[in-house]
Amino acid sequence: MLDKLTERLDFHGNALMLRAERQRAIASNIANADTPGYVARDFNFGDALREATGQGTGATFSTAERAIQRQQSTSDPRHIPLPAATTGMGSGSAMGYTVQTQPSMDNNTVDLDRERAAFADNAVRYEATLRFINGNARTMLSAIQGQ
Repeated sequence: MLDKLTERLDFHGNALMLRAERQRAIASNIANADTPGYVARDFNFGDALREATGQGTGATFSTAERAIQRQQSTSDPRHIPLPAATTGMGSGSAMGYTVQTQPSMDNNTVDLDRERAAFADNAVRYEATLRFINGNARTMLSAIQGQ
């Protein structure tokens, strides 16, 4: 019975944790924008959330998630895929390397415009997740108090 009450909070808690981890990854990319040879990192939020919640892979992807998924795949079947390092959040959520969109002399793959946009988008979604959690908590509290 208690599981049914906290199921939505668990989902939003996992989403909040993943959003925070993605924010750290994007902030790291921005901080290393001038580091020669730095390769930008990111992960597919949708896949990581499905894995964290134990859901199947049948859900639809947003445009940003599809772009990250394309960036993490190889462009030719003969290419060797890069090994993914875990983010420390659990068994699955794997960090991937982003594809360089603008050539640079120092082999740095950070695109500041893309990273800033991803940072702002993720911050807005993080705030929305916090609001969902607060709303769920208020709803449960009012149900317990009988109002």
